[in-house]
Amino acid sequence: MTKSIFLTLSGRTNAGKSTLLNALIGEKIASVSSKPQTTRTRITGILTQDETQYVFIDTPGLHQGKTRLSAHMMKTAETSAADADVVLYVIDCTKKLHEQDEQMLKSIAQRKIQCIIVVNKVDLLDDKSKMMPVLLKLENTYHPYAIIPVSASEKDGLDEIMRVASELAQPSVHFFPDDKFTDQPERVLAAEMIREKLLRLLNDEVPHGVAVTVDKLSERDDKDLLDISAVIYCERDSHKGIIIGKNGSMLKKIASSARRELEHFFEIQVNLQCFVKVKEDWRNKEGLIRSFGLNDDI
Repeated sequence: MTKSIFLTLSGRTNAGKSTLLNALIGEKIASVSSKPQTTRTRITGILTQDETQYVFIDTPGLHQGKTRLSAHMMKTAETSAADADVVLYVIDCTKKLHEQDEQMLKSIAQRKIQCIIVVNKVDLLDDKSKMMPVLLKLENTYHPYAIIPVSASEKDGLDEIMRVASELAQPSVHFFPDDKFTDQPERVLAAEMIREKLLRLLNDEVPHGVAVTVDKLSERDDKDLLDISAVIYCERDSHKGIIIGKNGSMLKKIASSARRELEHFFEIQVNLQCFVKVKEDWRNKEGLIRSFGLNDDI
């Protein structure tokens, strides 16, 4: 008899949800950077082990934003948690529990949604015994199904997450082919890989105002070569100048870094062309948010 379980990854921005998703799936399907608000939409990762299919849904981090895009991101995070079979609530153990953490955990408990609290980044603690008061407070206040300390970056503690998740899986058909690891289209995956390089290489004031779309992704008939054409959208002419850099140096650096990752992912030589366009204040324009696939129609 086959089983399945849908688990929504929820938590504050920069708690390490995307790193955890990639580690659990064993494939890089979510962008990871030190910048907050890296994840903007729902990202589904799929792992099938024997008779059980685990469907992990990464969501935007909880934050206090001021744009319409932030409002969409928050709605996606809250709706995804409410609809989940199980919530994997990820907490950064190096930071104090935030008011938004407390509100979301309280809401999950009131809705009687099964919750596994994942206490992440334990590798950064010199004295792990200092976690005990925090773990006891979480247990006594929110009564989760389990509390699991992990290091997503070191892939430590993941087996325990899978063991507990397997306990909660229910008899069901598999909703995705057993060899599939995400439902993200290839163009979306490619765009996210390019955006991640922008997040990592650009100044702090630029990344939040950047979106990437892939207009072309096709393999040539006469050779093993994948042509990818991407457009990088930013909000200001000054940002366009930063992205391109002097004599195109920054754009070349971004494209070169992205191309290497794309070739590793698609296992084929890639010809990547990147263009930069300005769409002023696009994060507050519903039409552009929708055209970039960042609305919360889920």
